Amino acid sequence: MAEKAESRAVELDIRGKKRVFDIDDPVLPDWIEEKAFGSDDYPYDKKLDNKEYDRLLKLLQIELVKVQFWQQKTGTRIMAVFEGRDAAGKGGAIHATMSYMNPRSARIVALTKPTGTEQGQWYFQRYVATFPTAGEFVLFDRSWYNRAGVEPVMGFCTPEQYEKFLKETPRFEKMIASENIHFFKFWLDIGREMQLKRFHDRRHDPLKVWKLSPMDIAALNKWGDYSEKRDRMLKETHTDQAPWTVIRANDKRRARINLIRHILKTLDYDDKDKAAIGEIDDRIVGSGPGFLK
Repeated sequence: MAEKAESRAVELDIRGKKRVFDIDDPVLPDWIEEKAFGSDDYPYDKKLDNKEYDRLLKLLQIELVKVQFWQQKTGTRIMAVFEGRDAAGKGGAIHATMSYMNPRSARIVALTKPTGTEQGQWYFQRYVATFPTAGEFVLFDRSWYNRAGVEPVMGFCTPEQYEKFLKETPRFEKMIASENIHFFKFWLDIGREMQLKRFHDRRHDPLKVWKLSPMDIAALNKWGDYSEKRDRMLKETHTDQAPWTVIRANDKRRARINLIRHILKTLDYDDKDKAAIGEIDDRIVGSGPGFLK
């Protein structure tokens, strides 16, 4: 007789209320469905219209193609770090940015856990090896900032390594800026119910189930720990040379549009169409640690 699968249901403290969340139950609880989109005081009550999203995204992607031509002409190097909680929409934002860019000079870096050799090296070394050469646009799907979040929360680094990272990172990123690399750091922020909804969607979508990892399950009760580490990371590593751009991302469409707008508005490339780029939505986009308070 086959053994019964062990339940993965967890009891969560959601703003002072005890809630049970079973990711394997195909029915999403009402308390998640009703609160997900507006969680963490998200300022909109519905998604950006899909047709409007497609229209805006096409205009922005045309501008990104212009950026690549400008890079090839001038040798300009660009790199962008995409960070955020699990299921914040990092991969989708990267895909929206990369979709029509020439893959010969634009690439994604998504490193797996370090090898034994890499563990014995300077912490930043394996990331530096992936930095852009002249004319390249490199997007990091997670980065060295693993040491500011998942590693200390899940016990994958020592407290000493964590503190050393927070001290060294501003100096490290100052060197990136001094190399005249255009360097963007994005933190995609989502509410708790939205994260649970997206985890549940992944679990029950056969095309997305690969995205749900044991780490996601293990982290369900660590929302507060991750929030504390996020806040300290933003405080300690937000600098004039390498500022954090924070994007409230409960609506993936608005998040992607405004992230790309930020990149485009920052760069001084040829044939720039400011009208096509539009204006950044300051209700969901801000700078540094103060934006989420």
